Amino acid sequence: MKISKIKVWIKDLGNKRPYTIAFKTVNDVASAFVYLELENGIYGMGSGNPSQQVVGESLEDTMAALDEENTSFLIGRNINEFYTLLKEVQQKFPKTPAARAALDIALHDLFTKYLRVPLGVFLGQEILSLPTSVTIGIKNVEETLEEAMEYKGLGFRILKVKTGHDVDMDIERMARLYENFGSSMLVRVDANQGYSQEDLIKFYEKTKSFGIELIEQPIPMRETELMKSLPDEVKDLIAADESLQSPRDAFALANAPYACGIFNIKLMKSGGIFPARQIAQVAEVSGTDLMWGCNDESATSISAALHTALSFKNTKYLDLDGSLDLVVDAVKGGFIIEDGYMRITDAPGLGVDLLPEESNS
Repeated sequence: MKISKIKVWIKDLGNKRPYTIAFKTVNDVASAFVYLELENGIYGMGSGNPSQQVVGESLEDTMAALDEENTSFLIGRNINEFYTLLKEVQQKFPKTPAARAALDIALHDLFTKYLRVPLGVFLGQEILSLPTSVTIGIKNVEETLEEAMEYKGLGFRILKVKTGHDVDMDIERMARLYENFGSSMLVRVDANQGYSQEDLIKFYEKTKSFGIELIEQPIPMRETELMKSLPDEVKDLIAADESLQSPRDAFALANAPYACGIFNIKLMKSGGIFPARQIAQVAEVSGTDLMWGCNDESATSISAALHTALSFKNTKYLDLDGSLDLVVDAVKGGFIIEDGYMRITDAPGLGVDLLPEESNS
């Protein structure tokens, strides 16, 4: 069965909850979408939304990479060439991981819809469901506590708190969260490269009694050797994020002495499901736990990350809240979330359906 149609477009998705992290403020969200269709009318969806500060790709770069001239190689290709097509996508778009991800996700959705199986089942689902964290940006203490209480009321029990501007304020926020919520709310921290080694050690020593679950990318992304030199009890808490963009990075981080206890995989960094699974396989053989994260993204790519995450036994952490605060999306469905726990549906492929207004545009 051959691919007969490709459509690519950009859509503004809005953002109900603007936030600040160590290196930027996020007010609005837009995403690139890819639609692939077979001769029999079955279609697959993909989406891409890069973080320019991390991978050097803007959304304009994504759309330029996905223009008709660059994607026409898929027209007339048999979907049974699935793995060959995935490899070609990785080779043809070396500098635009979000463009690779959008095509890779669309191919995965298309092929598993063609097979009439959920993507997670195709990938070998190991885990039924896991709780996701929800994100609190860099805020003052009172705003942090207010937002934490709001999330608790919505059924979430894991917070990811953005830090990295002021280590003393960060310590105070952790202390007040622990004072107010104790063990009823798990707390993860994401410094987005905002700490020096001294800041990190200070933060760890002052907060280690608060039960913080992990510390995401505390120091600059290229400081792998510095990460390797940290005490084991600190490294075990570190989730490599910006430092981890490819299978090659995974090998470097896992090679003795190890740099971190957790890999944070994002499809928009790795370039889709195919390379993300390669990273996860490095984690499997090296004994590294997995966290699956996201940018602000459509439910299309969030669903793709969830299906993939649940196919690895060493997945311990989800941070897949990237579509929860969107004003609109191009799709519906994809996953079920109840009391903070995420699971896939029984629908084939990703389980997402293109909204009628998108298919008619």
